[in-house]
Formats: sequence, C-alpha cells, structure tokens
Amino acid sequence: NRLVYENRAFAIEEIDVQTDGMIPVDQLRRWSGVKPEENLLALDLGRVKRDLEMVPLVRSVSVERILPRGLRIRVTEREPIAQINVPRPRASGGIEMSVYQLDADGWVILPLEPRDRATSPSKSDESLPLLRGINANTLQPGRRLTAPQVQAALQFLVAFEQSPMAGLADLKQVDVSSPEVLMVTTGQGSEVTFGLTDFEQQLRRWHAIFESGRKTGNAIATLDLAVTNNVPLRWLEASAVPPAAPKLSKPLRPKKKHV
Repeated sequence: NRLVYENRAFAIEEIDVQTDGMIPVDQLRRWSGVKPEENLLALDLGRVKRDLEMVPLVRSVSVERILPRGLRIRVTEREPIAQINVPRPRASGGIEMSVYQLDADGWVILPLEPRDRATSPSKSDESLPLLRGINANTLQPGRRLTAPQVQAALQFLVAFEQSPMAGLADLKQVDVSSPEVLMVTTGQGSEVTFGLTDFEQQLRRWHAIFESGRKTGNAIATLDLAVTNNVPLRWLEASAVPPAAPKLSKPLRPKKKHV
C-alpha cells in the first residue's frame, strides 16, 4: 500500500479527455468521477468506463493510465439520425413537446440543451426526420428500441443518405404505425410507401421514377414502392413543388481536448 496505492508519485495530475461530439469535456470529467490527486494505480478504470457509458449520449469509452501521473479518456458519442416528439402536459397547464433522438442502432437519446453543448447544433441536427407511430411508453433514454418497424425505419434512413435521392428530396417524416410498410413524407409534398426490406432497390426505383417525372415536368404526389409490379403512382405539377434543400456534406466532428 505504501509503495503503490498510497505513493504520491502516482497522484493524478493530468486528465486528458477527448470526445468526437458535442458534450463539453468538463462535463465528461465530472461524469467520470475522477478527482485530481487520486492515486492512478488504485483507480478502477472499469468503473470510470461504466459510469461514462451510462450516459445515453455516449456510445463507447476507453480509459488508459499514462504513468506516472496521467489519465487518458476517449469518448465516442452516439450520432442521432431521427427524432421523436412526444406531447407532455405542462405543470402550468397546456401541452409541451418532449424531444427524443435515435441513433442508427435505435438507442434513445435525450438531446443536450443548447446551453450545455460544446458546439452549436448543426443544420443537419436541427432537421432530423420525425418518426411517428412509436409508443411513447417505450422511450427511455439509454434504452434501445428493437421493434421491427423502428429498426426498419432506421435502416431506411441510413440507406437514404447513401442513395441518389438524398440530394433530391428532404425527408420530413417516417410513419412506423403500420406493421408491414413505412409511410414516408418529404418536404416536397411526396408521400412514398416502402416495404420493410431491400431499401436499396426501392430507393433506386424511386430515383428512376423521380427522374422520369422530372423530364416531363411532373413530380411525385404518391408512390407505393411496397408493390413490386404495376407500382401505384400519382403525379402532380412540378412547378407546385418546393425545391429540395441543398445537401450539406456532414463535417467531421472536431476533436476537443482538455488537459
């Protein structure tokens, strides 16, 4: 004990915290529970990792001793791709919206308040597609939604961002209330129905129909891609459709440091 766990030569002086997201490093240090001058060799690294990974916004953590007096903490945050609005009664009367976010795996995230962020929210964070038809009782920060319709909707959102339609349509809403299909609404007023599998092929068909309509001055009003043959389609005048917002390349998250 005297030579190792009580030895002042191993008292922590330097705590290097880095994250790839928006959580302030001072907040991460507080959540870690590590105190300056604490003995580095007596520190339970597993406990530090578990405490940080209990935060819904945190995906994974690595903790490393840097002898003789340093500790290194690296945090990977969850990246939201969709949001859910839940009406809640306000204590003073009326209704307010509680906002939850989901990452690509379905983990429920309670977003940070703007004042608690290390960086300002990006445009892409402010315009996340809205998921509808989810039971509000299943929304618990730090829990994963495993319902097949929800998982399918998240897979669709990932596939959409990698498809040619990503720059041609703005996704506003994905309704998962049906057990067999996804009902997608775009900012251009189109309503597109998708089956729950093979999104890449369905997105290619959407793109081909979209381009065909653009050549004739038409835009998609409704389209049912869950039907494999004789796809139901209704056109509207393209002049009545608002243009899609230009697709912004998602910047790499800056690495933030604190020593």
